[in-house]
Amino acid sequence: MTKYRWQASALVLVAFMLGCNEFMVVGVISDIASSLHVTVATAGYLVTLYAIAYAAGTPVVTILTNRFGRYPLLMVLMIIFLVGNTWSGFASSYGAFVVSRLLSASVAGSIEAMIIVFANTIAPRKKRAMLISWLAAGFSIAAVVGVPVGTAISTAYSWHAAFHMISILSLLTCIVLAISLPRGVAHVSGGIKDQLVLLTDRRVYLGAVLVLFSAAAMYAFYTYIRPLLTTGLGFSLQALNWLLVVIGIMSILGNRLSGTVAEKHGLKTMPRFYVADMVLFLLMPLALTNAWTGYALLLVLMLIISVVNSPIQVHFLDVAEEDYPKATAFASSLNAIFFNIGISLGSATAAVSLKRLGLQQLGWGGLLFAGLSLITAIILNRAIAAQREENAPEN
Repeated sequence: MTKYRWQASALVLVAFMLGCNEFMVVGVISDIASSLHVTVATAGYLVTLYAIAYAAGTPVVTILTNRFGRYPLLMVLMIIFLVGNTWSGFASSYGAFVVSRLLSASVAGSIEAMIIVFANTIAPRKKRAMLISWLAAGFSIAAVVGVPVGTAISTAYSWHAAFHMISILSLLTCIVLAISLPRGVAHVSGGIKDQLVLLTDRRVYLGAVLVLFSAAAMYAFYTYIRPLLTTGLGFSLQALNWLLVVIGIMSILGNRLSGTVAEKHGLKTMPRFYVADMVLFLLMPLALTNAWTGYALLLVLMLIISVVNSPIQVHFLDVAEEDYPKATAFASSLNAIFFNIGISLGSATAAVSLKRLGLQQLGWGGLLFAGLSLITAIILNRAIAAQREENAPEN
């Protein structure tokens, strides 16, 4: 295996580890509630609190640590994450578990930003978009493989053992990173103002809005994917795990498609995907009247709804490298920050839609956000073209 493949594999392993840590709670939530003597509803707040800490902690940690070297910073963040996750594994009270989860979440987003920075550095230019898509796939693989494995460990032993498994994986990942990653990754340090100025660029804040609306479109239906499959489409609980695995595989394929789109077209073709999303959301109420047509529609949605991930990440990096070199790490974190905000917005919309319209009408919220994404993508592409024309005489 070449040095680049070792490095790339190590970065994907980090993404997988982060995904397991974030998503596994969903699979063992009942076990946690029983063990810590709280209700399932109270334990459910762990998901919300993690997302809030992730979205709030990422920009703060990323901006304040920008003056440090990339390699030592990543290793320190990984150690903090390892401490937080190990604490979770040994937690014996709900309060301690919440604090340990907040500690892990506060650095998880910055770790994600750092591995994107390393991916941008180590990958040949023509392979950069595909490597970034594999990092996103690492999270999807965690949902498909890591979560069921964690749930099985929790069932057979305890949820503590499932978190210990992630700690072992984290320790091994730290060792692989320490051995394989380059030490002297060049970066330009900057103060808070030097980094936040990135958000004043029209190409950046429009891109951030696009990420937010795209995530909201997805979670406007995905928040209730389990009841959609069981209550809505009538599949049995015995079939649920396999149905979710196939959906996860479609998500992984979607990440690969995202990398291909980023390599060949960038953001130019994204409006077409949003039009396709809107058509699928319009058809959703009709498709959900039959189990297999409804499931097929959900599979196609999972394939294309996150195609924006790699193109927008490459876009943020390109803008930062060209015009805001002191904000490269911050640019790498924008996708994670605004995606989590979008998750909150989409989940809230799904809850309102479920209460007022019913399970089979969740597509209307997705349609709204897909339409807003389409408009934003068109405006963003025009802003990119205008900036390109403005810079043309200087070249």
